[in-house]
Amino acid sequence: MSTNLSDNDFPVSRNSKIKGTRHLAREKVLQILAATDSGDVSLDVAFNHVFYREFTFDAKESTSGERILHPDEVRELEADVPIRWNDDEVAYARNVVTACITQRENTTELIKKHAQNWDFDRIAALDIILMRLAVAELVSCSEIPVKVTINEVIELAKRYSTDKSGTFINGILDAIIEELQSTNLISKTGRGLQP
Repeated sequence: MSTNLSDNDFPVSRNSKIKGTRHLAREKVLQILAATDSGDVSLDVAFNHVFYREFTFDAKESTSGERILHPDEVRELEADVPIRWNDDEVAYARNVVTACITQRENTTELIKKHAQNWDFDRIAALDIILMRLAVAELVSCSEIPVKVTINEVIELAKRYSTDKSGTFINGILDAIIEELQSTNLISKTGRGLQP
């Protein structure tokens, strides 16, 4: 029995690259923060891995914190479509990642303060990372409306964390935003962002 299969028989994307968006960049920032949270992977390696698909495969040649995946662990990468980032999205990602790192202690204290009824050690690690991402974006990205940040983080929570994470994060962030606005730490500029 002979089978003559054409390319049409396999509905695989013909795109060789997709255009990066702010939404996608935010998702990649989450991945970078999650990868570096334990301190086992360096920020530069994680950023290049997640944004530019650069991999360090040989554990013998790489130092601790430089090796991300082994070739056997990335079989599915053949199906990935590379992302074509513009400079604004890369700058956004670097800005938010840097803000997350520099504000980590302060943000952790804010989360603890406004999650008084919760044992901090029992809050899902990804929920904490998402709240850190939100606070970093709220404080360091004056051009992004508060509602956009909140909605995007809640969507990421629904996609990557627990069923109840969106509601939990929303409640904590509402209290954090109120405090940050009262101390003028959130300053939004640009058309439609000023009161």
